Amino acid sequence: MERKIITTGDGSVTIHLPQWDEQYHSKHGAVQEAQHVFIEMGLNYFVENSNAADVKILEIGFGTGLNAFITFLQLNRIQKKIIYTGVEAFPVEPAEIEKLNYAEVLSAEEKAAVLLEIHKAPWEEEIEVSEKFILKKQKKKFEDFEEKQAFDLIYFDAFGARVQPELWTEDIFRKMYEALMAGGVLVTYAAKGSVRRAMQAVGFIVERLPGPPGKREMLRAVKKHI
Repeated sequence: MERKIITTGDGSVTIHLPQWDEQYHSKHGAVQEAQHVFIEMGLNYFVENSNAADVKILEIGFGTGLNAFITFLQLNRIQKKIIYTGVEAFPVEPAEIEKLNYAEVLSAEEKAAVLLEIHKAPWEEEIEVSEKFILKKQKKKFEDFEEKQAFDLIYFDAFGARVQPELWTEDIFRKMYEALMAGGVLVTYAAKGSVRRAMQAVGFIVERLPGPPGKREMLRAVKKHI
């Protein structure tokens, strides 16, 4: 499938798939979307509502590594250890990685090497990016993910339901529900009614929230305490 690097509304780049007319991130701003959906509504929300000493994060759709990188940049602020698992069936290519300008857009040029380290990290191995950021990348389809009660927070960043509806079903969200510990949180840029209903059907408590630039709403789902 053809892939192109394009610049989004906030100056950060993403990967565009012309055949699907789909992007890895919002065309209105890749960095802005990641900050709003996954950091502000996800990580910050969990940290503010939990006393956990560390945060175990699962990302569904590791892609360009933007969400992992922007999470790494939160370490000094949140003062918690992050154990980060990224799942991706089709890793980005080295030539694409070289064009990612996230460190520049985030005014974090001194951390640019971290993004490269994240991408160069071997698959299926746990590595220490820093003392407080542990990374494990898993190369597999989302449908094959089987871990249970292992995570505090899920960044659900799969391609949209318009092009891959099979990734937004009750079966997938049941896996996500089972992967979370009680009180765990899932956030996603999606806001479709069918997605919300699929989440609710497997037991999530779901709320609509204001979306990132260019999108009216997003969803946050919580696994209730038993």
